[in-house]
Amino acid sequence: MNAPDKTLSDGKNLSEQAHERIRRDILSGELFPGEKLQIDTVSERYGIGMAPVREALNRLSSEGLVERKSQRGFFVAEISMEALNELVRTRIWLETLALRESILHGDETWEEQLVLSYHRLARTHRRMPAEVGRELSEEWELRHKEFHMLLLDRCGSGWLLGFCSTMMDQAVRYRSLSMNVHPSLLRREGAAAEHEALLRAAIERDADLACRLLTEHYAMTLEGLRGVIVKGAE
Repeated sequence: MNAPDKTLSDGKNLSEQAHERIRRDILSGELFPGEKLQIDTVSERYGIGMAPVREALNRLSSEGLVERKSQRGFFVAEISMEALNELVRTRIWLETLALRESILHGDETWEEQLVLSYHRLARTHRRMPAEVGRELSEEWELRHKEFHMLLLDRCGSGWLLGFCSTMMDQAVRYRSLSMNVHPSLLRREGAAAEHEALLRAAIERDADLACRLLTEHYAMTLEGLRGVIVKGAE
């Protein structure tokens, strides 16, 4: 039996590292929309070889976080209010579908996991000061995504969950960039109560109410981002 090729394994690990670190900096706003991603510069920034970096950038391009322009190389994907409106509209379409199915098929274990996830999110939210540092904001984003994905978890479609996860990541990017203009954005008044109401509706198996609350939740977030993104683009 042949031993595994260590060179191939190391290359894959480095590509994974590059993908995760570049992705993290795009989502957090460290790498700004439209910024050119020179292979050698990115390689030097992260201390990872150019081949794994190129592979990571190609992967991020397929995920919509990086744009590959013919003859010009790689760039951080641009943002716009038009794109954000489309993102939120599509999230509402797909996530309400997933939420309705998840509520229909959820069991007691799902309910318990959902309650625990909500409490972790609420606890992180309470710890936030007016000026949110990167470490705490990343923890909040992690808890926030865990809660929203768990709401959808029993929908029965890995494809649908994958699409919803990708769109949630895109929303994180808008929120992080907006925090450069409005650092307290993560503490939007009413957001914590909206999460609690979503939890209650899901546990009570009121799919109509839960879908309405989710739609209103994203609409409120969109309005909160609207003026900030426009201001930041000026």
